This record gives sequence, structure tokens and C-alpha cells, in this order.
Amino acid sequence: MDHLLPDRVSTKLGPLGRYEARVLLFALALALLGIPFGLLLHQVATHGPLTGFDEDGAAWLNDRFHDRAGAIRVLETISFLGKPIFLLFAVGIPVLWLLRHGGRKLPLFLVITCLGGGVVDTIVKVAVGRPRPEVDEPILTAFGKSFPSGHSMQAVVCYGALLLVFLPMLHGWQRRAATIATVTLILAIGFSRLSLGVHFVSDVLGGYALGAAWLVASVAAFEIWREDRGR
Repeated sequence: MDHLLPDRVSTKLGPLGRYEARVLLFALALALLGIPFGLLLHQVATHGPLTGFDEDGAAWLNDRFHDRAGAIRVLETISFLGKPIFLLFAVGIPVLWLLRHGGRKLPLFLVITCLGGGVVDTIVKVAVGRPRPEVDEPILTAFGKSFPSGHSMQAVVCYGALLLVFLPMLHGWQRRAATIATVTLILAIGFSRLSLGVHFVSDVLGGYALGAAWLVASVAAFEIWREDRGR
């Protein structure tokens, strides 16, 4: 049970060749994900042109949703699915299930990946120090800094990690349905944070990029660790 990715590297490669191929592929993926985050961070830090779009977008969404009580309740419910207290159970219950069924390394992967993602998000938020959006009629008041969106980042990290862990146990349409549902949920959580007026567009995009980079880095560390032990 303790695996994440099927070994699709050619069996003609020896153990060292497969190890090097994994390292190279993961390094390439991490670099490709880090580039968009770096560009977004540069725009935020230097108050680039994107920040003007951010402010206009925040005002536009606030105008559309601030007086729609029904829509706000739905958005708050979706947003709650990315809240740390909910993710504690969303990840904790599968971790306990895996432990009950003999898993040891996958529960550890889930715990370290998700907790580590929260730590990384907090560090970046403090380092950047971007204020939350200011609108005429705020819907919600959120604490902490704005960039990147913690809900968006943790949605990618936690739900993405859960998908990777359980995808090998699914087959056919179940895999497609799980993937589509996960992607839809992640996008919905990001949209809810925008519509509730607590994040800018670049915050959510930055959260997605940083979350994906952290998830890839975590998977890379896990897979390389397994290769080191011939597993």
C-alpha cells in the first residue's frame, strides 16, 4: 500500500537510472511550478500592473455578492472546506484509516505534507506582508496577511495529497471522477475566497502555484526516499 506513483520509468533502466530519472523529472516539475509563483510574488512585492487588476477585481466581486445572502452562505460553506479545522478531519480520518489497514509511510506522507504546507504558507505570508483587500461593504473580516491564499494553497496540498494516495486504489471511471471532483473543489475554494472579498486574484493564484510546488516537492522527497531503500 505504501506508494504514491506507479513506476512507469522504463524497466530497461537500472536502479540508479530510474533514481536519476525521477530526480530530474521532479526537479523539472518543481521549477516549472516555481516560475509562475515567482512572477506573482514579484508583481505583489513591486506593486506591478497585476495589483491594479487585483483591486479592480476585488471591487467588482464585492459589488456582485455583498447583498446576496443566499450566495454568501453557499460561498462560506465552500470556503469552510479549505479551513484548517476542517482539513484536520479531512486528512486525519484517512490517516487513521490507512494506519488501521497497515499503512505506515503514506500516513506519514500525508501528515508531513499537509502540516508542512501550512508552515510554508505562514512563513510566506509574514515575509510578504500584503494587506487584505479593502472594499466599501466587506462581506467577511479575515485575520492575517493576504498573499498567498492559505485556503487555496492548503486545498491544493491536502486534497491533492489525498488524491495521490488513494488514486491507485481506484479504477476506471472512479479515477476520473475523483480527479474531476478534486480539481473542482480546489477551484471552488479559491473562487469562494475571492467572492467573499478576503483575497485578491493573485493571492489565490499564488496559493495554487505554491501549493502545487510544495506538493510536488513532498512527493519527490517521498519517492526518492523509497528509491533509496530499493522500494
